[in-house]
Amino acid sequence: MRQVKLRAVFMRGGTSRAIMFRRDDLPADRDAWAPIFLAAIGSPDPNGRQLDGMGGGISSLSKVCVVGPARDASADVDYTFAQVSIKEAAVDYSGNCGNMSSAVGPFAIDEAMVAASGAEAVVRIHNTNTSKLIIARFPMDDGAAAVDGDLRLPGVAGSGAPVRLDFMDPGGAGTGRLLPTGNASDMLEIPGASPIAASMIDAANPCVFVAASALGMTGVEMPEALEANRALLDLLEAIRRTASVRMGIAPTPEAAARIPSIPKVALIAPPLDAPTLSGDRLAAGDCDLTVRMVSIGQPHRAVPLTGAMCLAVAARIPGTVAHRLARASEPAGSPIRIAQPSGLTVVDAQVDRTADQWIARRATVYRTARRLMDGYVYIRACAISPSPRAR
Repeated sequence: MRQVKLRAVFMRGGTSRAIMFRRDDLPADRDAWAPIFLAAIGSPDPNGRQLDGMGGGISSLSKVCVVGPARDASADVDYTFAQVSIKEAAVDYSGNCGNMSSAVGPFAIDEAMVAASGAEAVVRIHNTNTSKLIIARFPMDDGAAAVDGDLRLPGVAGSGAPVRLDFMDPGGAGTGRLLPTGNASDMLEIPGASPIAASMIDAANPCVFVAASALGMTGVEMPEALEANRALLDLLEAIRRTASVRMGIAPTPEAAARIPSIPKVALIAPPLDAPTLSGDRLAAGDCDLTVRMVSIGQPHRAVPLTGAMCLAVAARIPGTVAHRLARASEPAGSPIRIAQPSGLTVVDAQVDRTADQWIARRATVYRTARRLMDGYVYIRACAISPSPRAR
């Protein structure tokens, strides 16, 4: 059968992987992108394995990034993130991926889309999903983005060159407001369940945070245990859909079901001794908050970076569930250490109070990224039509 080939790069960014496309290599009509992305990743796959594509059967490995020249002078490149559903023919553009954001700067440098000289590159990235600016800083090695370094990420073997990401003005990335309901905490009415206290925060990506104890959980359950708890996942999805409506993302719960990647929903707990996927244990004294996060119905092995940033911002705002459960920073304003199944994620968040509102000024994280392969991705010609739905 005839196949179509497209120039592409396969990269790891943080704890995610994605196919990277140059915008000029894709059709000018963005409606034509979704069938290309689905076919390249290997979706829809009722078996959930994506063996006929580049995906890996979990949400963090089912991603596509598109990078092109910036259309605004405030940035060097435009970057569009696509979350590809695994079992459904759907591509979601409603949110950004913080982990894959770390690959965009090195990709732009190595593809000669942005010029850099000296020991460090600075790439200003405009994320089209959220209309937010991300500033990436990373070392250079003989004219290319450096790969080797001493930074170790929980969930990623080995070490790599650090990529500093400053997410500027991250509040309102999906809804236009840091506190979409106007409140630090609200009670959610969930059919068939008691009212649940939740904090609905929009920083880097919209998220809804609930105390694990409110759902009868400890907050240190491992992803496999969460996956096996169908009743809990169904309840978390009901919470997510209800929060989506309250946050103004979707008009109805039914519409929220068609926007699966936001808001992300998380169980949070105070600092606790907890196991990790590597078999090590985290000590309660080494963290400030504990989180278990779910997106697209799947518990994450490592907290999504945008989710970690949103949680760190939430922890700075009095009245939120996160602020109530978090250990007080010592000294005040120190980066927030978030315990998650793969280890610790550290986020620095600057949040200020004005006369009438809270403002998230910046969230800073460090990741590593690496080009794994480049060349062409092959797509079955018959898979490109008809076009699936895209959001």
